[in-house]
Amino acid sequence: MTTTTDPRPDTRAASREPKEPVRRCILLGDRAPRAALVRLALSPDGDVFPDVRAKAPGRGAWIGVTKAELETAIAKGKLKGALARAFKTGPIGIPADLADKLEAALERAALDRLGLESRSGGLFSGAEKIETAARSGKLHLLLHACDAGADGNRKLDQAWRVGNDEEGSDRRGLVLPVSRTILAVALGRQNVVHIGLTDPDAAKRVREALDRWLHFIGPDPLPTPCETASQGASASPRHADANSTEDYEEFE
Repeated sequence: MTTTTDPRPDTRAASREPKEPVRRCILLGDRAPRAALVRLALSPDGDVFPDVRAKAPGRGAWIGVTKAELETAIAKGKLKGALARAFKTGPIGIPADLADKLEAALERAALDRLGLESRSGGLFSGAEKIETAARSGKLHLLLHACDAGADGNRKLDQAWRVGNDEEGSDRRGLVLPVSRTILAVALGRQNVVHIGLTDPDAAKRVREALDRWLHFIGPDPLPTPCETASQGASASPRHADANSTEDYEEFE
């Protein structure tokens, strides 16, 4: 008796995996996974507030714009109209500093995520440890404080490229818009200049939190230059398939 093997991949397990819910930005109309958007909610008094962890009760509305785009939408009344259609409720109050509050909330969420991964052991600091992990191909995410030295960044970036057989590519660590002092407080450690993650799931969680924050604040996040290491670190001035219609909801 001859046994034949079906060469086609078994997709049954993949089909049983839960699909990431998709939401629509009420300002742009674009669809994206929930993790890439920010939820806005209403207080009992009808005031809008950022619900970056998507935990507030009641109906919510999702946005995926930058801070500059949000400020423009507020100034032109576009956000108020979109929220009125989304919530279908009484008068809605939009705080004048909503964009600033959202920026601070996204920064806090990103730093909290770094702290959680640090406490769970999924994150480490120290240039020597990071370089060893990078050269061995075990590094999944590399982060630099904004006041890290350029030479140190280049050395670790190059080690990461070597470990991934990508010498000559543009692979490099992500420079965060916060100083080593802020990172040290977030991680509960001293002098955190560089951060490395070798666990792919932890790296994914951190990257999602950082991407939301960095997308919102835009390409020029710091109103003043971050101090260099020689000057001493300073505090931050601010404390999917997008086309898929599966599991799509605009509000929640």
